[in-house]
Amino acid sequence: MRCLQDNFHILTGGPGSGKSTLLDHLEGVGFRRSLEAGRGIIQDQVAIDGPALPWRDRALFAELMLGWEMRSYHAARQDGSAPVLFDRGLPDVVGYLRLEGLGVPPHVMKAAETFRYNERVFIAPVWPEIYRQDAERRQDMETARRTHEAMVSVYRELGYTLIELPKADVAARAEFVRCCLA
Repeated sequence: MRCLQDNFHILTGGPGSGKSTLLDHLEGVGFRRSLEAGRGIIQDQVAIDGPALPWRDRALFAELMLGWEMRSYHAARQDGSAPVLFDRGLPDVVGYLRLEGLGVPPHVMKAAETFRYNERVFIAPVWPEIYRQDAERRQDMETARRTHEAMVSVYRELGYTLIELPKADVAARAEFVRCCLA
């Protein structure tokens, strides 16, 4: 059984392309949003010296991302019918596994196919001018580009329509998203 939530809107793309900054801004003006699985898991795993880090066990990291995204999806469904902006979604787990050269387990693909978001997905383009590495974001620019390509591929394969965010300041990007959601 497919579960479609037309009021769930994904922002995806490569690391360091301004997604989280945009979502922080939109949350500040009243939009509901989810938190990014990857960054949260890395922070938690570092705090406990856990094994589920992308530089220790990529498959385990992906499983935790799957669980995080499914919980985010279900939690958003319980919170009402207002639009929710997701900092990545279940298809991103598929994209991550493919990017890392790992097989996509059937249950991961089934989750991405079953728990659906609005068919229009916002994608942040690679933007070298704003890209920065930090404690959780260790990828280089080439990996950011390959991540973007992996997300384009998986979202299209799953039947989503991609809407590229403009390379603009956060206020202009937020206005673009608001206009698209209107």
